[in-house]
Amino acid sequence: MVNAVDLALYLDVPEINECRANLLIEQATALAESVVKPLPDGASAVVLAMAGRAYANPQAVSSETVGPYTVQRPQAGLYMTKAETAALKRLGGRGGAFTIDPTPAEATPAPTWPWDMDGDGWPNSRQWQEI
Repeated sequence: MVNAVDLALYLDVPEINECRANLLIEQATALAESVVKPLPDGASAVVLAMAGRAYANPQAVSSETVGPYTVQRPQAGLYMTKAETAALKRLGGRGGAFTIDPTPAEATPAPTWPWDMDGDGWPNSRQWQEI
């Protein structure tokens, strides 16, 4: 599905440590499969995002300041965001609205109520009766 060359392209780096990249991709794939298995088409984007975050931040730095600039990262390590979890569920066909049709398979489109007891096309309550 995803390999080290894909991760290098995703991160836009000329060289990549293939062993480390493959390990992170393998772990990201396992994490994604904990949400939906087998992984649907398009799940590679989520796997690349997870592996890319972990690869780009090997020391698990949560905050860094250089001169007047500060960068803060919300979390370190290999993780999946809520948006990525939702995306996997959508790609796998889960997590959205759905309907259940309670109509039996053998049902016909013919009306069934009011019930015509004597077969003349009128229910008994609407027939003209002579007094």
